[in-house]
Amino acid sequence: MTSDGESRPAPDWVGDVGLGVKAWVGETPSTPVEPPPARPRGGHGGEARREGGKGGRKGGRKGGRKATRTWEEREAARLAREEVAAAELEADPEAVARKILLDTLTGQARSRKELADKLAKRGVPDELAGELLDRFTEVGLIDDAAYARQWVESRHRSRGLAPRALAQELRRKGIDDEDSKTALEQIDESDQRAAARALVDKKLRSMRGLDHQVATRRLAGLLARKGYSAGLAFSVVREALGEAEDDEPHPDF
Repeated sequence: MTSDGESRPAPDWVGDVGLGVKAWVGETPSTPVEPPPARPRGGHGGEARREGGKGGRKGGRKGGRKATRTWEEREAARLAREEVAAAELEADPEAVARKILLDTLTGQARSRKELADKLAKRGVPDELAGELLDRFTEVGLIDDAAYARQWVESRHRSRGLAPRALAQELRRKGIDDEDSKTALEQIDESDQRAAARALVDKKLRSMRGLDHQVATRRLAGLLARKGYSAGLAFSVVREALGEAEDDEPHPDF
């Protein structure tokens, strides 16, 4: 509606998501696509729908969705989101950086290095990122020592990883040597042996009938990839294979 009370015609892009995105980012909308003619209620249209059944309806919806969301339109929407994020960062970089940290920490602990990488990827200045990371560390929202302990306990329990493999993961996450060493001390020799045996027993279920040497090589390789030493790996494998052979039924002569 204009100031003199007359109705102003709606823009050409109204009703089309893709054209609306282009109009929003300042591109001139192209000529709107004419809507398809209405499908007749009876006659051949009804017969086609009945013959197509569910597959025809599903295909029609899927095809229509692709037609209204091209790659160019998705790319335009992505660029628009990035422009908005960049504008927000420029207007109030500290507020944006703080929100990034809080959102990243929601529901899952992170190491300081992971958070620093996140801020750098979003374009937060290094000086501001360092100040916020220090502040979050002071109030306990960032605690690399606690994070390392939780990571080691979880990965050892769920994946059966040995300390050597866990140390490599902690190093990639930026955990220093002292915190890493303290966290790895949670796993003693008996814990490692029990975890290695569980891995071997699980794998043995799918290896019945294999030659003894082949089975030994595959099981030892499995434990080596999990970070176990060769001595412990072969000890556990020999023990498991020996018990498996004893449990096999022997024919009576």
